[in-house]
Amino acid sequence: MTAGPTMPSLLLDLDNWDLCLAANGSIALARPPYSTAQSVSSAIRTVLGEVYYDVTLGIPYFGNILGKNPQLTYIIAQMEAAALSVPGVVAATCTISSVNGRAVTGQVEFTDSGGNTQTISLGSPYPSRGPSSTQTLVTESDVSIETESGQVLTT
Repeated sequence: MTAGPTMPSLLLDLDNWDLCLAANGSIALARPPYSTAQSVSSAIRTVLGEVYYDVTLGIPYFGNILGKNPQLTYIIAQMEAAALSVPGVVAATCTISSVNGRAVTGQVEFTDSGGNTQTISLGSPYPSRGPSSTQTLVTESDVSIETESGQVLTT
């Protein structure tokens, strides 16, 4: 559980998860509670070891999830821990709604210190034009992540 205020963050484009520009040409900012949802979505997308300034951040997708056969309780725990790593998030609950072949879909519902409750979808691209984490978690021998735009990343 991480206490503390939620803060603005750089607004990310919903189609490619890249920076957005404001009408005046400056980099756009997202403000709470949206920025908190965006940060939770980013935390869920972060692969363990990819953040160069803190390699302890992220979910061990390559080490323990993709190409493996993890228990759903393990995936749930990792998603909840990622959400709780975001400053200001005080509660998180991951629900897996389906396992179809190797694809896992569901949602992470979280509450911030201001009492705002929001939901991040797993496995479907931006159902309400809000932050989402579209990922196909592979639990057999292939290793891939499907991005929100449908691009499949493989190793």
